Amino acid sequence: MPPTRTTGKHRRPSRRGIRPARVAGMATLATSGVAATLASPAFAADDSVRGAADTGLRQAVVLDDTLGERIGDQAEAQQSAADVAAAMERAEAAAKREAAEAKRIAEARAKEERAAKERAAREAERKRLNTFVMPVDGSFVSTQYHASGAAWSSGTHTGIDFKAAEGTPVKSVGSGTVVEAGWDGSYGNSVVIRMNDGMYTQYGHLSALNVTAGQTVTPGQQIGLAGNTGNSFGAHLHFEARTTAEYGSDIDPVAYLRSHGVSV
Repeated sequence: MPPTRTTGKHRRPSRRGIRPARVAGMATLATSGVAATLASPAFAADDSVRGAADTGLRQAVVLDDTLGERIGDQAEAQQSAADVAAAMERAEAAAKREAAEAKRIAEARAKEERAAKERAAREAERKRLNTFVMPVDGSFVSTQYHASGAAWSSGTHTGIDFKAAEGTPVKSVGSGTVVEAGWDGSYGNSVVIRMNDGMYTQYGHLSALNVTAGQTVTPGQQIGLAGNTGNSFGAHLHFEARTTAEYGSDIDPVAYLRSHGVSV
């Protein structure tokens, strides 16, 4: 059989032998109250840890609240900026609408003003074209209508004579169309105009002609120069009013001019 080894000086005790000793020591300490004393620092340490944990939690809560407030402030600032931007956009849109409306109104007014000016111009032109004037400016009737005498082949004057020196401008008394312009026997150089009212006017004894047949004329337009051509005894203008372009259809030229507002 193998030899029995005795526990010597240099031999470690077996764990089996130590564990009971520890247990026994702990039991002794527990009996003597030392275990309670040793346990107190452990409990104190637990309280300290618990206090540190509580403090950390409170700091975390405070930090969390502060961060939440900052986030809330940022959100409010962003919302405020968005509200301001939206208000500015609305204001700009309203300003654009107002500008567009003002432009539309201004254009409408300008259009109406142009239309009013055009109407006024047309009315003024209509009045001008319907206006009658004297055939010789600043003149007067030197021989009346139906004056009798041997100077006229019919025995009476078929028109009226206006005092006018040689070369004095002679004008159409109103608007119309020239139907004759040239030599006309005893009338000398003569112009006959069909007036817009359907009547005819004749201008005789002219020294020069400024219009031709077919030409339209307006009130006061120069048609020739006064003279002494044809059967005439001195420079003057012979003026007739007729119902046709032919000789013998004459009417009272003074009454005709006066009916159109001319002071003769």
